[in-house]
This record gives sequence, C-alpha cells and structure tokens, in this order.
Amino acid sequence: MAQLFFADDHPLILEGLRALLYQEPGMEIKGEARTGRTCLQFLASNPVDLVMLDTALPDMDSAELCATIKRQYPSTSILALSYSKHDSNIERMMENHASGCLIKNADKQELLTAIHTILEGRTFLSPELAADSRFGKSSLHITKREKEVLSLIADGHTNHEIAEKLFISSDTVDSHRRNLMGKLNARNTAMLIKCAFAHRLLTNLSF
Repeated sequence: MAQLFFADDHPLILEGLRALLYQEPGMEIKGEARTGRTCLQFLASNPVDLVMLDTALPDMDSAELCATIKRQYPSTSILALSYSKHDSNIERMMENHASGCLIKNADKQELLTAIHTILEGRTFLSPELAADSRFGKSSLHITKREKEVLSLIADGHTNHEIAEKLFISSDTVDSHRRNLMGKLNARNTAMLIKCAFAHRLLTNLSF
C-alpha cells in the first residue's frame, strides 16, 4: 500500500487531491499540510512513500524543503505540483531530487500516471514540461555527488571503500546508490552500470 502525503497551502487543491485519490486501490492518504514546517513535523514521525509538494509554500522555500526531505528521508519520493510550466522553482526542485513535476491542470489519469511512475522509481514530467527545452534533453537529474558514487561503483568499489574515498558515511553512499537505482530504474548493480552507460553517464565501460 503506497502511502501518500500532500503539502499545499490552497485548500481547494488539497480537497481535490483527496477527492481524486480517496479509496484509490493501492494508495493510502496519510495526511496533509499547508506549510513546510507542518510537513516536516509530520514526516518526523510518519514515514510515507510519496510527498506531493507545492512549488510555492508560504513559510519555506519549496526547493530547499525538497532537499531537506530527501536528505532526511532518502526513500521518500517527491512529486512537485505547479500552476505553470514557467515556474522557476520546478527546475530547482528537480535539481534537489524531486522525482517529477505535475502541472495542476492535470486530470485524474495524468495524476495517477505520475504517482505510479514515480513509485516505480522513474521520473515523471507533465507533457508540457517534457516538451520544454529545460527538461526535454533528459528525464534524469544526476547530481555531482551521485556521478562520483556511480563512477566508483562502476570501478568495483564497495560502499565502505566509496565512503572512505569521498569522506562520507557508508549510509550516505547507500542512499546515493538507492537514488541512482531509482532514477535509472535498475534492480541491481549490474543493471545500474548498464543503464548508466546507455544514458552516457559513464563512457569508459566495456561489457
């Protein structure tokens, strides 16, 4: 059962999400928040699979909140919600590890597609965003640190060895590995490396 959480300061949006997803098979609405602080307070004691996060909350920068959620709860996915494809916060939230963005004029089928796509570990963008030159080049958003971890994984290093080389904890390496596998839709390390090669994230591999 996928556990969902909504964070949006507009009551009508929250009511609409509840109405669309109430009793949807395989999904459970765990709660909602109208501010970033309330969102973080809830997540501290209530783990969820997916946070649907407005790109403009009244009390916190949504891109920074996105980064905080991913840092504290790496296994929690984030779907950004925006009124417009021209919203500059979309790009920032994707850079901070949101798994996709849905424009708020979407219908129920597009909403469900977005949720299922992200829960399967893939990236989702509304069609108008996917056609945008800022996003159309690639649906992958790999950070510099993830690229470093990926390169070391491809070289055959263990999590412990990678942690020592990058001066980070083994848990952090494991978090980066999980994020990479989710973004590349890989089930194991071998598939991760092959997918990375296919996406030209690695160029010196030979199979």
